[in-house]
Amino acid sequence: MCQVHQAKDNCFAYVDSGLPRMPLACVVNGEAVRAMIDPTMTLLAFLRKELSLFGTKEGCGEGECGACTIIMNGVTVNSCLVLALEAQGAAITTVEGLSIDGKLSILQQEFINHDALQCGFCTPGMLMSARALLDRNPDPCETEIKEAIAGNFCRCTGYKPIIAAIASAARLEKGGCGRE
Repeated sequence: MCQVHQAKDNCFAYVDSGLPRMPLACVVNGEAVRAMIDPTMTLLAFLRKELSLFGTKEGCGEGECGACTIIMNGVTVNSCLVLALEAQGAAITTVEGLSIDGKLSILQQEFINHDALQCGFCTPGMLMSARALLDRNPDPCETEIKEAIAGNFCRCTGYKPIIAAIASAARLEKGGCGRE
């Protein structure tokens, strides 16, 4: 129990402000969403609590670790730092939106093929940063990959397999061979 917020589980538990609800309309993973929400709710809390999209993780709650990274209007954002109402009219993609008809995307599969995950906590954020990079630059060099994931911390795997997985996905998405 969090003694500060009196939350049942921990201090990352969402605490409603009690303020009047406000309307939010956006598109999440290709689906139109409309909801009446607490105006103090973060986008992370909205995704997890209101939409039950649990792939996006809360790590630090301060925008430092990248576990909560999503793509909003084509740009990666730390969803723990964005108020949900700031997503009014936005197109949002979470890690759940990467799969196609229930099948892993090339990028997701390459993370598995390259052992680019262990505990998996950072993986959704890493995947979203990588997806945003590949969307804007389908042929990134190693330095560009490192820069794209610089805001995502991994304490288990190390970064070499993650970088290799992203580079391999880039080659495969262009129709090439995944392994060099």
